[in-house]
Amino acid sequence: MSRRIDFSLYLITDRSILPPGSSLPEAVREALEGGVKCVQLREKDLSPGSLFSLALELRDLTRRYGAKLLINDRADVALACDADGVHLTSASLPVSAVRGMLGPEPLIGVSAHRLDEILKAGQEGADFATFGPVYFTPSKAAYGPPVGLEKLREVCLRAPLPVFALGGVKLGRLGELMAAGAAGVALISAILSFPDPRGQAQSFLQHLSRPRLGD
Repeated sequence: MSRRIDFSLYLITDRSILPPGSSLPEAVREALEGGVKCVQLREKDLSPGSLFSLALELRDLTRRYGAKLLINDRADVALACDADGVHLTSASLPVSAVRGMLGPEPLIGVSAHRLDEILKAGQEGADFATFGPVYFTPSKAAYGPPVGLEKLREVCLRAPLPVFALGGVKLGRLGELMAAGAAGVALISAILSFPDPRGQAQSFLQHLSRPRLGD
């Protein structure tokens, strides 16, 4: 794995799936206590001001637990809250433009559904990619049918960047995802929709730390 990508579990936020009575900062704090080392703040419906306020809260939390914070799409918010980087989609500014804004140090992740998207992102200065949806998941249904394990294996073999499997990730699927060559997994509901984000994060990290076949 790339020296700059020192995490295998990539937590993406979605406050709409939290259990009743839970707040996003509290859920993220528990996940950080469980060992999560990278969080993407992805709350597309918030105004810039509300997003910035939430980013500041999560920046404080991630620093406290020695974790990275990436902001979805908004390079301006990432700069303003001193985040560790951004995560870009196909609708975002080009990777090359964002790299020019941020400089060489901040991380840039990209969402990809095809190998050519990852190849282009790598040429423009991205550090890692999420790829999927590997399995069906309602949150990614709009992006088309699942790509499946074979496509994930092909992409991981040819990609110049670490690839994180995304979409329908569950504990029981980690073995086949990592055997396909994934550098790690990106997920939302498998941690944040549970009443015990700490325990869920610990379980995922324990499974991810197991030696892979052939290692």
